[in-house]
Amino acid sequence: MMAKLSQEELLEQFETLTLIELSEFVKAFEEKFDVTAAAPAAVVAAPGAPGAAAEAPEEQDEFDVILTGTGDKKIQVIKVVRELTSLGLKEAKDLVDGTPKPVLEKVNKEQADKAAESLKGAGASVEVK
Repeated sequence: MMAKLSQEELLEQFETLTLIELSEFVKAFEEKFDVTAAAPAAVVAAPGAPGAAAEAPEEQDEFDVILTGTGDKKIQVIKVVRELTSLGLKEAKDLVDGTPKPVLEKVNKEQADKAAESLKGAGASVEVK
């Protein structure tokens, strides 16, 4: 029986293979162990898949800041939207005119709270989801 190779030694062996040899090895490995090597890559490529959300409910770490109303200081709100985003004047105005609209998406709690505070300070109504 062959001595067991460490993970490092196995990787060194694979480094010497051509892509074609490596591809043939993967096919042989899949057949021998009745597995599919591509399955984990597919899961990694689609983190937003519905199945991922159905797993254990973890603490939310990404928040969306939604502008729900502008109040009577629309120009101030547009200025704050421009400060928070990289939008130009027209894009920021369109966003403000089209409320409810997300101003920031997938930001951390601290960023979301600061953005909401700034927008509320300008007279806007804001929702953090």
